[in-house]
Amino acid sequence: MKRRLFIMVEGQDDVRFFGRIVKPLLAPRYDSVEIIPYACIKRDKVNRFLQSVRQMNNDYIFVADIDFEHSVRDKKQILYYRFSNIDSKSIVIVIKEIESWYYAGISGDLARELGITDPASTDELTKEDFNRLIPRRFDSRIDFMFEILKSFSIETAARRNHSFDFFASRYYLQQPPEP
Repeated sequence: MKRRLFIMVEGQDDVRFFGRIVKPLLAPRYDSVEIIPYACIKRDKVNRFLQSVRQMNNDYIFVADIDFEHSVRDKKQILYYRFSNIDSKSIVIVIKEIESWYYAGISGDLARELGITDPASTDELTKEDFNRLIPRRFDSRIDFMFEILKSFSIETAARRNHSFDFFASRYYLQQPPEP
């Protein structure tokens, strides 16, 4: 029997990324996959939701940027403090921010077409760095993000960003899970 998967993300940039890249890959394994931006939901409501997901025997992935924390462990400690019903096995920490995952997935062809650098690593890329790297031809950062998502390469992103590689491996995004 299949179950439901809830992907808890911080904001709209995460919703776009997970909706376009991750959801189609995970959808065949579940009856439904829903993406929920939790940053604008009160803490106690998120806690109750996490508890109900577990009680209904469904799955969730809780995604958070590392932000200014020194380590994944430190960030997880903050999440445990904020959300008492969170399960450590369901937490995924994005290093540094979701923009680093977007930029990591730019294929060599797209980089050449856009006239941008083909980075070896995006592990240290911040939202501000990403914004500075947007080619002038784009009217907005959202347009640039959509352009990246059109030809996003999971394999390239996994090579360039350690936290994306961890996520892709953990959830079998590059190969199907064992039956």
